[in-house]
Amino acid sequence: MSEIVSDAWKRYLGQLQEHPLRTKAITSGVLAGCSDAIAQKISGIKKLQLRRLLLVMLYGFAYAGPFGHFLHKLMEIIFKGKKGKETVAKKVILEQLTASPWNNMFFMMYYGLVIEGRPFSLVRSKVRKDYPTVQLTAWKFWPIVSWVNYQYMPLQFRVLFHSFVASCWAVFLNLKARSVAVKLA
Repeated sequence: MSEIVSDAWKRYLGQLQEHPLRTKAITSGVLAGCSDAIAQKISGIKKLQLRRLLLVMLYGFAYAGPFGHFLHKLMEIIFKGKKGKETVAKKVILEQLTASPWNNMFFMMYYGLVIEGRPFSLVRSKVRKDYPTVQLTAWKFWPIVSWVNYQYMPLQFRVLFHSFVASCWAVFLNLKARSVAVKLA
């Protein structure tokens, strides 16, 4: 069994080296799908909502993975050649003041408009109500994750690490963003 896992990991690393954007996008999509399946189960949905699951995977594949890929490349450009705890702190602060608010807002809008198919006015109202709590909670959790990511993860693994932790965070966001009407399934 360990040989199978070892071989799969080597193949994954090869794909990550040869096709980094594609590999990170697929990884993010798969992890987003896993987190949604878990969120559906936890929230009491009896039958897996496949459309919802695929739309969450699309979010991970088309947005979250590529966004993370380019965010970390941009951070390396901005802080080129700079190392140490002060640089890590600056990266964390920059990420938390820019990417974090945007990503949480974008996910909540995507979830309401695309996944739930609700009208913009209702989504806007829900975001206005829930966004401050979501963002404040994010600022309690993500700075620690970002610190670990920038301090200890090699560049090529940052999106993988972030996507894995984000799959846990997405369970929280899914449960927060989900409307009561979705529970019908």
